[in-house]
This record gives sequence, C-alpha cells and structure tokens, in this order.
Amino acid sequence: MSFMEKFQNSIEKVLVPIASKLNAQRHICAVRDAFILSFPLTMAGSLIVLLNNVFLSADGFMFKILQFGKLFPDIVKLQSVFAPVVKGSADIFAILIVFLIARNLAKSLNGDDLLTGLTAVSVYFIIYPDYFNNEGINYITTKYTGAQGLFVAILVGLLVGEIMSRLSNSSKLEIKMPEQVPPAVARSFKVLLPIIITTILFSVVNYFVKMVAPGGLHELIYNIIQTPLTKMSQSIFSVVILSLLSQSLWVMGIHGPNTIAAIRDTMFSEAGNANLLHVASQGTAWGAPYPITYSGIASAFSEYGGSGCTLGLIIAMLIFCKSKETKSIAKLSLAPGLFNINEMVIFGLPIVLNPIYIIPFILAPFVNIIIGYVAVIVLEIMPPVVIGIPWTTPGPLMPFLGTGGNITALIVGFICLAASVLVYAPFVIAANKSEMRKESQNEMKLEEV
Repeated sequence: MSFMEKFQNSIEKVLVPIASKLNAQRHICAVRDAFILSFPLTMAGSLIVLLNNVFLSADGFMFKILQFGKLFPDIVKLQSVFAPVVKGSADIFAILIVFLIARNLAKSLNGDDLLTGLTAVSVYFIIYPDYFNNEGINYITTKYTGAQGLFVAILVGLLVGEIMSRLSNSSKLEIKMPEQVPPAVARSFKVLLPIIITTILFSVVNYFVKMVAPGGLHELIYNIIQTPLTKMSQSIFSVVILSLLSQSLWVMGIHGPNTIAAIRDTMFSEAGNANLLHVASQGTAWGAPYPITYSGIASAFSEYGGSGCTLGLIIAMLIFCKSKETKSIAKLSLAPGLFNINEMVIFGLPIVLNPIYIIPFILAPFVNIIIGYVAVIVLEIMPPVVIGIPWTTPGPLMPFLGTGGNITALIVGFICLAASVLVYAPFVIAANKSEMRKESQNEMKLEEV
C-alpha cells in the first residue's frame, strides 16, 4: 500500500467519523444548511462579480486581453446595470445567514422557525453599530451586513435559535387566543412574550458591550483580532501568520482578507511602493529592495481561486469526485474560480465549519507560500513579484505577470497549482466516499418508498 493510500485511509478512519458526528449535531447542521440554502444567491452575486470585474472593468483581466475598451468604448457603463445584484446577495449575506441559522435551529427544536428567524434579524440590528448622522439624516453602515459580519451573524443565529425555541416551548409564556382569531394573529401572540424577552435581553447585553467597545460586538471582535497583528514585522513569518490567520478566520465564518486588510496593507504598503519605484527606474523586478511582501508571496503563490487556494480544490473535485452533488458544485465553481472568486465553494460546499476541508484549506496556502519563498529567496531562480496586477488574474499567471513576464515564474505558478491539488486530493477522496455512502442510502430509501 502506497503512502498516499495509507494517508487517505487514515483520513477516512479519523476525520470522516468525526465529520459524521459533527454534521449530526444540531448547531453544526443549522450553520451548514444555512450556507447551503443561501448558495443560489451566493452564486448569483459571484457571477456578477465575475462579469463586472473580469469583463467589464477597465482593470479586468479579460477586458485587457480582449481589448474591450477599443471594441466597445462605453462597455464599462454596463457595470452599473448588473451591480445591484451584489447588493441583494453578497452585501446582505450576514442578514441572510442569521435568519437561516436561527430558523434551522428552531426547526430542530420544534420552535416557531419563521418568527425565530425574524427575531434573529431583529437582534442582529439591535447589536449593530449605531447610525451615524449626516446633515440631520441617519445612515447605517453596510460594513457588517456582508461577509465581514458573518461571525457575529452565526453567533446571534445560534443564540436566538436556542433561546427563542426554549422560551416558545414553555406553556407559561404562551398567550392563547380564542379559536375565532385568525391563525396568523394567534401564531404571533403565541411567541410574543419570548420575542419581547429575547430582544430586551440582547439590548441589555449590547448596552454593557458598548461600555467596553463603543462600536458594539462587531468592533470588539474586530479589535481583538487586529491588536496582535499590529506587533508583526515585515518578514516571511508575518506573511505566513497573516495568511494562516486569514484562512482560519474563513473557516469560522469570518471574512479573513477583509479582517486583516487594514494591518496587512499598513505593514506592506511602503515596501510595495518602493518595489514599484525600483521597477520603474530599473526596468526589471530583479534586485527589488523588498522581495518579501504579502502580495508578492501570499497573493502571488497561495491564493489561486481565492482564499485557501480553492482552485486546487475545484480541480481535485472534478478529478476525484463521483458524488453528483459535489461534482455539480465543482463545475459551477470552476469559471469563477479561475478568476479567484470562490464564494461558491466556501459557502456552497461548504468549507465553513467543515471538519474535512478545514485542514487542506489552511495547509494548501502554507505549502505554496513556502514554494514561492524558496523560488524567490532561497534558490533565486525568479525575480520577486513586485508589479501590481488585477486580483481577478488567473492564479498561475500572477507570478508571471507580477515579475514582468518571467518564464520561470510561470512554471513556479503551475507547480503551486499542482501542489494545491495534491494537498486537497486525499481529503476530497475521503469526503467523496462519505458522500457516496449517503447518496446510495438515500437511493435505497427512495426505492423502498
């Protein structure tokens, strides 16, 4: 038996049973199913991001390759036609998730799923950062309505789901209405007291949280994560730590890149500007003063397909998966994944809170960072990646274009992609076996019916 087969068997023996037990746990089920149910909206938003940023943006990869600006001078204006789709999907993702998690949990606890979900949305905005006033008009920030608010959304959804379900199942808190009262009215009164108790409870908690963090729970969590990052210096260890932290936050439902963006950009912006000045004056990336930057190492070698190097995951699923459901997700995710848009696999597979995929999601970027570091710093077989390129550039082309067209960089890019496929492969195979068992069991049940 080869090493790879032994490794796959060990994954199947250890992780698959753990995954099965966790997937049967009601809180994990509520979160997992929430992401799966929101997949169609996630897909719609991702396709629009793909269209607007790759084909219709002046900085888009395909826009430049196909010279759309010359062929269709006003084509950039079409972005405004499609952009609102994102406002109705990705930009309100946290709101969708908080509703669905609370609803799913209430279903499993025999509570009122619809009103529990609505209460969770209410609570989410009770603890949301305060309005800001501009010329007598109150505005609400959208900073935490999208992916950056996911961690708090998951927390609120689980808490409200538990609290509301238990309170609504108490006969002492139930307000019974006469039979002649319309069902919708009777239903509302039945859980009226639990809703009042829940919303007041979170309002009180929010009051005390704001004593510590005026911006509320979102700001408190954000600051707790950011504070350690400010102490990091510019080195390969900083790049590795920031990358690993970004992936780790994603698997918990927190938008990793957005969370570390302020610190990351502050740490490496000066080095990035110095590198660009070097290229402008010398005409080459060789000899750049700061060969180690986040964009030059992590982004250039470890973010193919998006965070977690998920293009490797998609390719591994297409090669090794026989599960119809998983393979269909891989096929739908391939086109956006080529341009580093990976919400479909993160939330559709999902990767968030998925015990089987957490390890390779964190490991694959780490392996590729090491490959890039060795190629640039240790072996010096390619110049540093210092030229800014659009984030929608297909993965292996990033180091090639970022070095000004170095062929070795292109080869290293494809080596990184292959490495990510190899990292994901045994986990994909193990997950596929588990999915195939489920599908065969479901087919047998249908045949019995």
